Amino acid sequence: MRIFKNLTVWVLIAIVLGAVFGVLDPAHAQQLKWLGDMFIKMIKMVIAPIVFFTIVIGFANMGDMKKIGRIGGKALLYFEICTTFALAIGIAVVELIQPGKGFDTSKLKAADIASYAKQGAEANHGFVDFLMSLVPDNVVGAMAKGDLLPILFFSVLFGLAMASMGAKAKPVTEFFERMNELFFKVVSYVMKFAPVAAFGAMSYTIGKFGLKSLWSLGQLMGSVYITMFLFIVVVLGLVARFFGFSVFKLIKFIKEEILLVLGTSSSESALPRVMEKLERFGCSKPVVGLVVPTGYSFNLDGTSIYLSMAAMFICQAMGVHLSFVNILTLVGILMLTSKGAAGVTGSGLITLAATIAALPSNMIPMEGIALLIGVDRFMSEARAITNLIGNSVATVVIAKVEREFDEDVHQQAINNPNNQPPISA
Repeated sequence: MRIFKNLTVWVLIAIVLGAVFGVLDPAHAQQLKWLGDMFIKMIKMVIAPIVFFTIVIGFANMGDMKKIGRIGGKALLYFEICTTFALAIGIAVVELIQPGKGFDTSKLKAADIASYAKQGAEANHGFVDFLMSLVPDNVVGAMAKGDLLPILFFSVLFGLAMASMGAKAKPVTEFFERMNELFFKVVSYVMKFAPVAAFGAMSYTIGKFGLKSLWSLGQLMGSVYITMFLFIVVVLGLVARFFGFSVFKLIKFIKEEILLVLGTSSSESALPRVMEKLERFGCSKPVVGLVVPTGYSFNLDGTSIYLSMAAMFICQAMGVHLSFVNILTLVGILMLTSKGAAGVTGSGLITLAATIAALPSNMIPMEGIALLIGVDRFMSEARAITNLIGNSVATVVIAKVEREFDEDVHQQAINNPNNQPPISA
């Protein structure tokens, strides 16, 4: 049947089967975590060169230095406004619902948070340290480590240099274009492993934490899911409508990537494919090449919502009252720490630990993080999907503002989705 040739169907089936296997045989299900981890490693293997080539090609073809700076400036402004609003809405909802009120904290163990606290302290940097981290010690090292921000910084400089050279850089540009096509072909091979990875990741999650853990902190999880759903439908929906496109049609267009993120709990797993999809949606290559990779570090709407709600939940559960000034301080710190949150599973707790460590002494008890360990994995899918959709919307918005959006290509993509190359091709 034709439906079983669709990667979306296979990923969805794998997620369901993984959940069932996790319930039936949790001991063996926990041992399948490596399948999801391997897939994410394979995706990360090609992210650095794809980001580099895409940005450089986009800048070289654009040529106009002022235009490049204008796109980057508008993107960063949009990111800051959007993530600040995400932080605020997260705090507002958790204050309204009060999911942590009356929570039993008698069984908290300091040992449970030791690893997260250590990594959080290591990740906790000031503003100057954050700026210094943007510049790689050497390009090869940054590429080898897959550090997106340093790669982005070097790619922008390299792209600007190519753009300034004009026709002299054309042979290099053409070579990079062929290389970019080659790496996307590698991605298409890696994507064939996606259903297996989704099965392994979901088996581990359910086998490790069990279905019962879904109910232990169900009120917080429900609050997070509802908030992110409202953020996508209402906030991003209104933004999309204002700029003349439908967020629902965009979501439908990237449904394969969303399901992939759902299965792996990592927004990075969909990065190469979503860049290609947004070009098919009508956005120009230069805008996609600059906005999407930058957004993966600066426009984490889902992570921002989660971090603000998790911090306030801990305060409610531990009986800590935050004044209005304290809340503003928390938002200010989160505006910095959320920018460094990676799209990999588990980074939420580490970033939360870094945030708490950066706050004034004992403002929020660090041991409260232990309350979230059991359910953080279940919420990571929601924040990763929200990050993906948020960055996709941002890319279309910037493309529209800069008149780098092809309406003819867009209409063809919307009206004839079956004519698009299959995601597994």
